[in-house]
Amino acid sequence: MRFVRHALLGAVSATAMAGFALPALAQEAASPGGETDEAPAIDANEIIVSARRRDESLQDTPVAITAINAAMLENKASTNIGDLQGAAPNLLITQQNSGAQAANLSIRGLTYADIEKSQEPTVGVVVDGVFIGTNTGQLLDFFDIEQIEVLRGPQGTLFGRNTIGGVINIKRTRPTMETGGKIEATYGKFDSKALRTVLNFGIGDVLGVKGFYFHNESDGFHRNGITGKRAGGSESDNYGVSFLVRPLESDFDALLTIEKQEQTFEPVNSNIAQTGELFCLFEPANECNRNTTGDLYTVFNSPAISKYDAPSATLEMNASLGAVKLTSVTGYRKSREFQTQDFDASSVDLYYTLRSQNYKQFSQELRAAGDFGDAFDYVVGGYYFKSSYNLVQFTRLFAFNTALDPRVADTNAQSVNGDTKSYAVFGDFNWGFAENFRLSFGGRYTHDRKKLRNAFATTGLVGQGSGSFSKFTPKIGVDYRPNANTMVYASWSRGYRSGGFSPRAATALTAGVAYQPETVDSYEVGAKLDLLDRMLQFNVAAFYSDYKDLQQNTTIPGGPTGNQTITSNVGSAKIKGLEIDATLRPTEGLRLTATMGLLDSEFNGFIVGNISPTGALVPFNYSANDPIYSPKVSGSLGAEYTAPTGFGEIVGSIGYRYIGRYDQQISLGPLTGNFATGPVSVNGNDPRVRTDRQNLLDASLTARFKLGGSEAYLTAFGRNLLDDRGTTAAFTVAGLWSFASAREPQTYGVTAGIKF
Repeated sequence: MRFVRHALLGAVSATAMAGFALPALAQEAASPGGETDEAPAIDANEIIVSARRRDESLQDTPVAITAINAAMLENKASTNIGDLQGAAPNLLITQQNSGAQAANLSIRGLTYADIEKSQEPTVGVVVDGVFIGTNTGQLLDFFDIEQIEVLRGPQGTLFGRNTIGGVINIKRTRPTMETGGKIEATYGKFDSKALRTVLNFGIGDVLGVKGFYFHNESDGFHRNGITGKRAGGSESDNYGVSFLVRPLESDFDALLTIEKQEQTFEPVNSNIAQTGELFCLFEPANECNRNTTGDLYTVFNSPAISKYDAPSATLEMNASLGAVKLTSVTGYRKSREFQTQDFDASSVDLYYTLRSQNYKQFSQELRAAGDFGDAFDYVVGGYYFKSSYNLVQFTRLFAFNTALDPRVADTNAQSVNGDTKSYAVFGDFNWGFAENFRLSFGGRYTHDRKKLRNAFATTGLVGQGSGSFSKFTPKIGVDYRPNANTMVYASWSRGYRSGGFSPRAATALTAGVAYQPETVDSYEVGAKLDLLDRMLQFNVAAFYSDYKDLQQNTTIPGGPTGNQTITSNVGSAKIKGLEIDATLRPTEGLRLTATMGLLDSEFNGFIVGNISPTGALVPFNYSANDPIYSPKVSGSLGAEYTAPTGFGEIVGSIGYRYIGRYDQQISLGPLTGNFATGPVSVNGNDPRVRTDRQNLLDASLTARFKLGGSEAYLTAFGRNLLDDRGTTAAFTVAGLWSFASAREPQTYGVTAGIKF
């Protein structure tokens, strides 16, 4: 049993960690900082985006981007960032239940599926100009959103750190400077309740105040197989206040937002262990060999809880100094997490953890934008980012006693402390060098410094490391506009994700040796077309990504169990793809949409050490495995129709999303080769970590009523109406056990609200 305990501790340390695309309507005229005033755009079909830190038409922006505005989110009853899945080609968003408000984001097959804070996400989530440095806290509420932009491909020039996959740029509403607001209540399946409120006040054109409060709760969509009660329930709150100041007769404004996120939920895992894995020897027969579809929704976990609170503040200041516009964005965020979790996912107490961690980040960006005549414009600036975190983990292993506090069971708790500092300067330029031709170019120089310390309470320090990583990431592109309705473009850009140190290293040497940065060279050609007298917008992009020095968890000799898990740079990957994003407005009130994403990705030279079936540590070649979160085909179809009535209007919305099969973990499928000395060839990932094809149907019907100067509305909605069931995440652990998370089944509800 002692050997089993050490082997488990070494192997499992790595584990403790619906909608469719409807482009936004016309946005408003730019203010000095690139935000919006009240004047509407001239063309009702024109979409104004800030993807390149300047206000410009979506169809004139030589970037693969999808824009979604507030009205479309309301009409389809969206609740959080997870409902963006299917809104843009080659975008996947799944929930990670090992961390509060956590999301796994994948764009064009690039993802980071881990909750550990020693590495940053590959897809950046930017809220009001502030980059969120960890995937916890990314499942944001959509009630108070002005516009969302999904930028596909590396965006490191303008959007901060480590955005090699892309960026989800979220702009919340600003105070209106007038008295008004909106209140909304929702009730749905699984006893789900929501209350959302936004109130605005103003003092002339000088001061605007916006207060907001969002509350969501649910009993959860799992059923506990022991008690018969609902499991996986959650309760969350997000509240705060924004102040907008615009001094009279001044080209200056300042927006301060102070807020807090709080969440309490019950973490649950579904057991997908099978015969041959160690844990099945101890678990009841009905809890092993379960399928990865309908069986996921019955769980056998011991009671667990997660508590999360994250206060934050954002200050944006804009000033116009003649031809130059200055913008400053300051962000501060910290979080506290306390989470217990039953990772064996069974009624037997085999592996249970308690994780307590604190995280904080501070960022400062200062940029200037302007132009030199009609042919040249620019955005230049500097960026600073600092973060730190500490984690303490207690593990209750093979205690067979669910009443035993992990802090009592484990007298040698693991602790990890990490610090990051990052500095960058950047520039992005447009030059109209010939009639109808424009050259876009720029770059970012980033310098990161990281520290990490790994230790145990009684056995002491494992190791520590510190190091610096620097990279210049350029981009260049050219676009051609032969007429007002056509643009074609080609671009090359480089993305960079910083190196660091391994929090799961088990020796002083491996804890002190850094893994190096990974990079992506992305080549893209595309066209943006306004056809049929601007009734049809048709955008298409083809891309090729060369992904080098992949950061992956690998197994090597060392440590008290004989092997250890560290992060290493292994091999490369090639990713090719095609994306289509189309919107048709054939008649007044009707909007039809379609998206399609195709991906072809493969590893090269992915060779790392692992334990063979004979117990030997030998080289394993994973090059034949599919990269994770990379469905070969995905797409969506949608329709929205608005019909005027005597009392207001009725809006009907329906959307279908197809997501092809994809794998969720680099894991061991069938093995061939020399098990004694290697190499061993891995012929695909474990089938249990592969999600099935998803056919997701959503619909809503909204009635809007005029009540004097106010508007009331009532929405009936349904999500996943076909009740398509399966995994959102799945994990196998070294032949010991396996667990998974289920996606939301069919759900429905009703929302009532008023705007005044």
